[in-house]
Amino acid sequence: MGLYLLLVSGQVSFAQASKTSSSTSAEQEIIDLSKQKWQWMADKNVDKLAQLFDDKSKFVHMSGTWKKDEELEIIKTGSIWYKQADVHDVAVEFFDDNTAIIWSRITLVAMVRGAEAKTEFTVTEAYKKQGRTWKMLALTFSSVRDTHVIKH
Repeated sequence: MGLYLLLVSGQVSFAQASKTSSSTSAEQEIIDLSKQKWQWMADKNVDKLAQLFDDKSKFVHMSGTWKKDEELEIIKTGSIWYKQADVHDVAVEFFDDNTAIIWSRITLVAMVRGAEAKTEFTVTEAYKKQGRTWKMLALTFSSVRDTHVIKH
């Protein structure tokens, strides 16, 4: 049984390593930026997020859609505290050298108006490269089952 578990865990690690190594450097840059964004949201680091979010960016949540300033205020005040986002799968597509969309299947633990919520989402993020910097144009949360699969 122990040998079986060792073999299975080795295959899982190999599959994850293969997926990462098959990503292009541009794909990996967007994946890393998205991951960093989740940490900034958990840390309520609105200064870093303000730099990442385009001035015309939009955020679609289960309870509404709003713009950059409102999203930053919600994060700053803790109206929604994105405590932890566990990313289970990621797909990235480029539409030209300067436009990327990333789909992430996540389990999000958040405090929403004082109550903890744990929700499965597929999150869609749109990015546009401006000069040498990526800016987030949109972030949309879609509530899904934990069996939801992102097609690659």
